[in-house]
Amino acid sequence: MNIFVEFLLFLCIVFPVLHLFHCLPWFREQNEGLKKNLKIDKGISILVPCYNEQGIIETSIKSMKSLSYSQFEVIYINDGSTDSTMILLNRFLKLKPCSKSPLKRLSHKKVEEFYQSELYPNIYVIDKLNGGKADSLNAGIEYSSQSLVVTLDADTILTNQALSVVNDTFEDKDVVAAGGMVHVLQTKTAKPLNRLSLLHANMLIRVQTLDFLKAFYITKMSLSRFHALAIISGAFGIFKKQVLLDVGGYRSTIGEDIDITLRIHRHISKHKNKKIIFIPEAICYTELPETWKDLIKQRVRWQKAFIDCFIHFRSFFGKTLFTKSVSFFYIFESFLVGTIAPYVMTGIVVLNGILNPPSSYVHYILFYLLYIFLFGIAYDLVAIGMGKYYGFSFQKKDASRLLFAIIFDIYVYRFVTMYIVLYGSISYFFNKKWNKVARTGRNYQTDSKPDSKPAA
Repeated sequence: MNIFVEFLLFLCIVFPVLHLFHCLPWFREQNEGLKKNLKIDKGISILVPCYNEQGIIETSIKSMKSLSYSQFEVIYINDGSTDSTMILLNRFLKLKPCSKSPLKRLSHKKVEEFYQSELYPNIYVIDKLNGGKADSLNAGIEYSSQSLVVTLDADTILTNQALSVVNDTFEDKDVVAAGGMVHVLQTKTAKPLNRLSLLHANMLIRVQTLDFLKAFYITKMSLSRFHALAIISGAFGIFKKQVLLDVGGYRSTIGEDIDITLRIHRHISKHKNKKIIFIPEAICYTELPETWKDLIKQRVRWQKAFIDCFIHFRSFFGKTLFTKSVSFFYIFESFLVGTIAPYVMTGIVVLNGILNPPSSYVHYILFYLLYIFLFGIAYDLVAIGMGKYYGFSFQKKDASRLLFAIIFDIYVYRFVTMYIVLYGSISYFFNKKWNKVARTGRNYQTDSKPDSKPAA
């Protein structure tokens, strides 16, 4: 048992240090971030699943109308909404029935009608029976016309250059899928390509902002360079349409984003040069939970999705554990360090507290607090620095807000996320329901200022 604990402690130190250095610009790959400035725009189909999205749908449509890319279509998939989502889609788009036929390659719930906008001919709406997000995406793929498919959450806003960056990136024929950079919508400013603001964000949004900077600019950046990116965020995913068809589309599960990423990894595992990458220059903004209740619902669902994929892909992981980096990092880092280690640490403290209180376990607590403090400080500062390297900086008046957010992140938020991992991993086996997070219904076109009453 002592050997296993020491092994876990070793991994808990090695992986964070590895990502902390590997994300730095010194380790950029040869073609990473190169701008080709192509004259021809590839066709892109943007799929936006919608289930009860009346609070954000107007913002989404305004965002789509403002994109300057020349060859794209948008397909909203109304997944049996019970609110006014479909009414609003019709109001803002002036829908008319369209006779386009699906591919009939992927299964999904019945499509009641396929519409085209009279105002914006490149925007379409699928009105279908409720089947969940994966089912909606399958329907969207069926009706899409272009060779590249972009999947967005309804509360995701693309920046103006995002599709052009995607166009350049997929000039590399070996790239089959990619994830874009996701920033927090509540921090969006009038300069969405180089400025973030914490002015109108509460403490929960501020620590989530740090969390996203760390997740994307450090972890995803490093994993992408190892060709081990296991999750393409559902907020902004990019895929070759053919690869989505080849893997059989999306599986109806609690975590369709991680599932489709791993399905593609499994599909390309015998093709040496094919790859899934992260594109930090392709920027979008997505809304994050503003209450603890919604945050816990979202993160518990993410942890359930992780466990679900661990079980579903266990055979693939076992066969490729030491031959494919995605399997190695999923098992040793995400599972052992990210899921098992919190149970072991908690168990050690509780067991020693019962058998030998209190002096015998004080050193465990002190060691853990020191570990969290050192890596917490390092990760937060490097993440902020990496954001600045890629052009995103905070205003000087945000300095004090950042400082307090870092302190809150290290000594409060970190323990909340540990509780979520512990609870989510166990609750997966008893409750696999998908809990939807509330939308604020706020207009984010110009700034991030919240309404007087946040969403409950």
